[in-house]
Amino acid sequence: MHPEGDRGDERAGSPSTAQAGPSETAPQSARERGADPSPAADNGASQPVSRKARKRRRSRGRGKRADQLASPASNTATGAARPRGQGNRPSRHAPGDDGPVYGALDLGTNNCRLLIAKRSRDGFRVVDAFSRIVRLGEGLSSAGRLGDEAMDRAVEALRICADKMARRGVTRSRLIATQACRIAGNGADFIERVKRETGLSLEIVSTEDEARLAVAGCAPLLDRACTSALVFDIGGGSTELIWVNMGTGGCNRAGVGRHRPRIEDWTSLPCGVVTLAERHGGIDVPGPIYDLMVDEVSARIAPFMERLNALREDGVDPLGGFHLLGTSGTVTTIAGVHLGLPRYDRNRVDGVWITPGDVHRVTRNLLTMKYEDRAAHPCVGRERADLVLAGCAIFEAISRAWPAERLRVADRGLREGILLSLMDADAARGRRRRRRSRGGAKVKHEQAVATT
Repeated sequence: MHPEGDRGDERAGSPSTAQAGPSETAPQSARERGADPSPAADNGASQPVSRKARKRRRSRGRGKRADQLASPASNTATGAARPRGQGNRPSRHAPGDDGPVYGALDLGTNNCRLLIAKRSRDGFRVVDAFSRIVRLGEGLSSAGRLGDEAMDRAVEALRICADKMARRGVTRSRLIATQACRIAGNGADFIERVKRETGLSLEIVSTEDEARLAVAGCAPLLDRACTSALVFDIGGGSTELIWVNMGTGGCNRAGVGRHRPRIEDWTSLPCGVVTLAERHGGIDVPGPIYDLMVDEVSARIAPFMERLNALREDGVDPLGGFHLLGTSGTVTTIAGVHLGLPRYDRNRVDGVWITPGDVHRVTRNLLTMKYEDRAAHPCVGRERADLVLAGCAIFEAISRAWPAERLRVADRGLREGILLSLMDADAARGRRRRRRSRGGAKVKHEQAVATT
């Protein structure tokens, strides 16, 4: 996924204005709003007050407090999220700012990404975000181990993540590491070093878990009019391909229907933008070298295609009414270039539909550019200039295998999948507790009735 932070999420202490749903405004007590909860005091000497007078005063006070709660102006004193575009950091102890704070961290072969959020009525509201290209997998394909400089870069970024999580008061989190740590001979040692130096406990996830989280994070962008879709995530060290069938799965706690695709099959290709660029070169990429990269990826895709063809023989047509959904820096970069953006804009890219023709034109244009021209492009940048063509080659191999008419671009993925899974798990626990509580109350009531 093209992280927001690659385009500026690294601003220390600056909360992201992106949000997955509207923020909630929690009502405050009368004292927090500045209202005096007690009856008005007499200015003179104390006089006897009749019971009826005291009752009238209490009634007037309750009416006044109710008006204050209902007044839109009272929201200015609450802990509600400020309108988008305002950069003031929300107070950690602001009135009404209760509820768990969730954190999701994804340490990949190329990027270190963090997202901090709170639950909202129909999703979550982003509190803070961070992303930095660390190239943890640099040299891994040839050495089989994580390099010292690469680990130092990653640890430095993870220290920033640990500080952000502490300052934002994160109470529930999942911190994952993917392909680089999975295959490195010193991956486990690196995880121990991270724990020792930053206090963060990283979990090395399986390729299957990574695929499931990617689908969970992108599910809202799947077209319900299609019967299926191929979700793909072009990472630094691996590429996940997930074939999903559409389906609906009830509603969330706010009563909003959730789209739950069913994973039919998936695979993880042991090639990503970093590994492919290191094998074939990424600075100068002539046409024949680019074609070699496409052919290599196509050969790795072939076994997965054979499995999907077997589904067709069983009476299931996996190629009927489908579309592609890409969640990667490659795809979002191509979309930004196609849109002609003067600078990368997540709000313009996330969810946009493009065609294979659009992708082909952008790819051919990038192939004709020199390295310095790619580095100077506002939607590519120097940090991706030597990787983008390797990503385009992976993308082209995918589009040849699945010649879809449309592609949807997702600037979201693993982190969003982690957040939603944590929130769903908490909501499920809350429902179970309420059912047990209601069941216990019912039993006590029946016992009380039986003894009378």
